[in-house]
Amino acid sequence: MIPEGRHLAIIAGEASGDAHGVALMRALRALDPQIRFTGKGGPKMEKESIASGGGLDNWIAEAGVLGLWDVLRHYGYFRRKFTALLEEISHNPPEAVILVDYPGFNLRLAKAIRKKGIPTKIIYYISPQVWAWNRRRIPEMARALDLMICIFPFEKELYEPSGLRTVFAGHPMAAELRAVATAERVTTLLGLFPGSRDREVLRIFPVMLGAARIVQHSRPEIAFEAAAATVAHAALMAEQAKEAGVEITVTTGASRDLMRRATAGLVCSGTATLEAACLGLPHALVYKVATLTYEVGIRVIRVPYLGIVNILAGRPVIREFIQHNATPAALADEALRLLNSKEARDRLSTDLSETIAMLGSQENADSASPSRQAATAVIDCLEKSVEKAH
Repeated sequence: MIPEGRHLAIIAGEASGDAHGVALMRALRALDPQIRFTGKGGPKMEKESIASGGGLDNWIAEAGVLGLWDVLRHYGYFRRKFTALLEEISHNPPEAVILVDYPGFNLRLAKAIRKKGIPTKIIYYISPQVWAWNRRRIPEMARALDLMICIFPFEKELYEPSGLRTVFAGHPMAAELRAVATAERVTTLLGLFPGSRDREVLRIFPVMLGAARIVQHSRPEIAFEAAAATVAHAALMAEQAKEAGVEITVTTGASRDLMRRATAGLVCSGTATLEAACLGLPHALVYKVATLTYEVGIRVIRVPYLGIVNILAGRPVIREFIQHNATPAALADEALRLLNSKEARDRLSTDLSETIAMLGSQENADSASPSRQAATAVIDCLEKSVEKAH
């Protein structure tokens, strides 16, 4: 029997983590309605925490920085938040601390909790991508964590040899988007998805607009629509398009709808490329960051591809245009290839579908959502610790 009044701390630092975190919180409360949440996250997690009778700090606007330079500029802020959170956990230890992605902060927090000897379970949900940049950290993580809950199938076999208990729950987004109804694609519509962060919009959208201008010269009938994450981004993108001389429709908070309607897309690397793949949109991956961030990144990345679709497939299913290769001309060539060839689009859509099928948990594919499976794994971890204590 699950004890009443269970207290869990949950920490996420980006918009995607807020979405994954709130889904897990809801699934946990479905298993135990009296669970109380504290920690850090975004507006969705904050609302769910209040409903649980807890209190969670909504810090996403400040915490969701991108790149090495941004992190350095906000170092003082993160140090203060880290110290305060560690003290809070120390003075009022939750039964478990659930860390949602956000490895730069969360892995340091896990080590600090262990070093202080705080009596709490440490569970990681949405594995940090150490398989891409530093697999040598896996033994270190195994010493700090009690449970790893993965959303990619290949991660389980990476962690388990270290002795870290690992569960593959399936990918929440893949499960969610399977239920999304298909829409008829507009054969003359190119979708542009520059990302959800300020820096991405500033660096990537102008390149996409340059590509759109080239496409427009070749195919005047092609229409362009861009997905903005916020109203502020939409205003910025509209101004950028005006300066570039590109006629474009900018929508806010409707990226998935655009992914269902567009015939092809140019998509910023990250969660959006996985969304595009789940929705069957033929697309190319685009990414540009600050020069310093890129130069550091290429020295530590240990995978042959940037896009998770290509990593899952083990081959270049979608074409990647990164940093200096992300030019208007190169993006326009790829956009026109997809716009002009139904055969190329159909082949890519089939490859995307086959790759995304790998993201379902085969153990319980028909019985429980990934969030429910993750929640069950959390409760099971806590119950086993209670059994050992008795």
